[in-house]
Amino acid sequence: MITLTFPDGAQRQVEAGVSAAHVAASISKSLEKKAVAAVVNGQLVDLADPISADATLQIVTREDDRALELIRHDAAHVLAEAVQELHPGTQVTIGPVIENGFYYDFFRNEPFTTADFAPIEQKMREIIARDKPFTKSTKTREDAKAFFRAKGENFKVELVDTIPGNEDIKFYDQGGWIDLCRGPHMTSTGKIGNAFKLMKVAGAYWRGDSKNPMLTRIYATAWANDKDLAAYVTALDEAEKRDHRKLGREMDLFHFQEEGPGVVFWHAKGWTIFQQLISYMRRRLNKLGYQEVNAPQLLDKSLWETSGHWGWYKEAMFGATPAGAEAEDGDRIYALKPMNCPGHVQIFKHGLRSYRELPMRLAEFGAVHRYEPSGALHGLMRVRGFTQDDAHIFCTPEQMKDECLKINDLILSTYKDFDFGQIVVKLSTRPEKRVGTDADWDRAEAVMSDVLEQIAAESGGKIKTAINPGEGAFYGPKFEYVLRDAIGRDWQCGTTQVDFNLPERFGAFYIGEDGAKHVPVMIHRAICGSMERFLGILIEHFAGHFPLWLAPLQIMVCPITTDVDGYATEVLQKLRDAGLRAEADLRNEKINYKVREHSVTKVPVILVVGKREMEDKSVNMRRLGSQDQKVSSLEEALAALKKEATPPDLR
Repeated sequence: MITLTFPDGAQRQVEAGVSAAHVAASISKSLEKKAVAAVVNGQLVDLADPISADATLQIVTREDDRALELIRHDAAHVLAEAVQELHPGTQVTIGPVIENGFYYDFFRNEPFTTADFAPIEQKMREIIARDKPFTKSTKTREDAKAFFRAKGENFKVELVDTIPGNEDIKFYDQGGWIDLCRGPHMTSTGKIGNAFKLMKVAGAYWRGDSKNPMLTRIYATAWANDKDLAAYVTALDEAEKRDHRKLGREMDLFHFQEEGPGVVFWHAKGWTIFQQLISYMRRRLNKLGYQEVNAPQLLDKSLWETSGHWGWYKEAMFGATPAGAEAEDGDRIYALKPMNCPGHVQIFKHGLRSYRELPMRLAEFGAVHRYEPSGALHGLMRVRGFTQDDAHIFCTPEQMKDECLKINDLILSTYKDFDFGQIVVKLSTRPEKRVGTDADWDRAEAVMSDVLEQIAAESGGKIKTAINPGEGAFYGPKFEYVLRDAIGRDWQCGTTQVDFNLPERFGAFYIGEDGAKHVPVMIHRAICGSMERFLGILIEHFAGHFPLWLAPLQIMVCPITTDVDGYATEVLQKLRDAGLRAEADLRNEKINYKVREHSVTKVPVILVVGKREMEDKSVNMRRLGSQDQKVSSLEEALAALKKEATPPDLR
């Protein structure tokens, strides 16, 4: 007999080898009907798997959040079966679950297109309606390869060879269609349901190698019910409308081109927003005693060897040598900095430092470069050249907690100013591969755990907190700040990282109160992270409809007829004298055309002026996204707009 322990602490004696399906049936008929899988000793397994020793057991029903991954996994198998039923001779390769869905890669002489989706989806529904059980079996390595050779599935033959020698070669049968798979699966195809949708196709090289055959990847999504599927599709449609690349074109903010892959060509309006962000951050830092510095972008390889980046990070760095063969240092290797921290250590080291100078907070809006594969580049969100709102705090161990709390307050108040309400703070603890002593890690993790508890307590539950075990940097634990945008997407932006390693590697020290040398604690801190990426997030968060203080062009003055151009110019000058970013559209076009055009480019405020407004010294104010019109005196409008356009840190 063995003992099974349930989530509520209850225990039951059962025969060894019993399945979770049998246990569910013994508890109740309704649970037997609902059960789709089990969690044994924390691991998700097939409901039919035998349990041979004492274990903890949870029965997973289809309504359980953990079942969603199984729904998607099973749907991937059904997609592959549907494709092969409709298109005999197509070879299947791999079909993993991914965020919000799954994909499956197929080899076929004629690639699939979205035109193939409707019949494939219909066939998938037929297979699901058959409600055939998923049945697991194992084969020897040679039998598995022979099985796939006989079917002409050459990619699967190759996959068998990638399975470690100590693992079983598992197969799952779903009514006669068989696939190689580690599992687990739900009990039958019918449990998948019909809340799925094929989304797009893409090309993908077999095993990610351009020397290998090109496959067709079909992406799909699957959910527990139609309501969740509809919500996801709606969110995707909204995300497409908010795509920062699309809005960037419409608003004339930036562009990319082939000669500079992964680096941004900022247009005047985009650069205006960028500089407003920098100015805002600079004012916040000045009030908190940060010293803004600037370290070189190009440094000798030896510095990066000392820092450890050359060993840990070389593949992501851009190297450089002098172009002229006659250059005196033509044999030296330089690197564009991928981060600012080594430069800041050099600035800290320049001169003898006393404990009285600590904490020393060095900040930089530093241009950095990191190599990203061309396929990973994605507008402003993933670039090769970007600006970090980076800072490094050099402090004593005793000051570390207070500095982490001050950084937290700065990060949270910054996100609030940009209208991000839902924030999660995650503490990432020591990874397996790390530097520093266990005593250092114990001390740092204890301090940061205290900070995390204080963050949660002081927010009254508004700020969620979590632990990421083993996800810290190799040199120290870190906080990660995850914000949620207007349509519910999560973005990891801010970080606070404690570093025992870098100051010591560079021989940085301060003279303590005892007159001896001490290595400072170095805290890496970023709020926006990449300014380019943060701006991309803001574009999508606001859907291009920026608050007035951040909008590149705040106000457009539109005269109804050319007779009032003089008054429109007068209004424009008063706006500019008040420090507002304004222009006037004096083209001989109809007013509705002008209003519509400037609404497309997301100008927040349009002031329409005609003969009546000229006589009354007034303006007709129209807001982006609203049909309402408000007539007020020019002086009243100026005062209200100037107040609204004041950045939040200056109000």
